[in-house]
Amino acid sequence: MPEIERSETEWRQILTPDQYSVLREAGTERAWTGKYVDEHADGTYHCAACDAELFDSTTKFESGSGWPSFYAAKGSDTVDLIVDKTHGMTRTEVRCHGCGSHLGHLFEDGPAPTGQRFCMNSVSLNLRNAE
Repeated sequence: MPEIERSETEWRQILTPDQYSVLREAGTERAWTGKYVDEHADGTYHCAACDAELFDSTTKFESGSGWPSFYAAKGSDTVDLIVDKTHGMTRTEVRCHGCGSHLGHLFEDGPAPTGQRFCMNSVSLNLRNAE
């Protein structure tokens, strides 16, 4: 169960239309359009809906997929993995543990040390630069 619960009306008031589409309706931004695809700054990526810490910039890598990709989440309790059988395929959906928002998908074609690729939507993230 998400720790933060809001009504859909409340989510619509605090999120932009693009954020709402991705975070609350499991939409996907177009490849290569997100602000964090080519981001290389140090810091921590937070959930755009509830501000939970999700990914460290040290785990970000260039996947060539068109979306920001990470080989590990910040902690084992920061994201929830859900079986997603939409669009005629089986994938692993990644949701924020804090609020249940859709972030992207997990694939098993990432680099060492995990072999995982957390393929995230930029609109679902906010980068807080290291100080």
